[in-house]
Amino acid sequence: MRKTKIFTFPKIFPPPLTRPRPFRAYSFVPFSPLAMLDPTILTIGGIVLGIALIERILERWGVIDLVDQFAKVMRFILPVTFYSALIYFFATFMF
Repeated sequence: MRKTKIFTFPKIFPPPLTRPRPFRAYSFVPFSPLAMLDPTILTIGGIVLGIALIERILERWGVIDLVDQFAKVMRFILPVTFYSALIYFFATFMF
């Protein structure tokens, strides 16, 4: 019959160090105004600005019926676009 080896706990798991190792931890929240320069948000803003400029040009030309149609559409699209861009910004921005 073979002899059984006995392992004691300190032999398997050495005792922990008496003093902790020094380490440096850096923590910061990356928030920068340059994060607003997201291409998606800039594209959406450019489209809305372009539509507003077209509306002003049509108003100067005297095409009031078309301007009224633009105003009706923009009354719905502007808030939806703003809140969608705001949700997109906070969903994709890493805090």
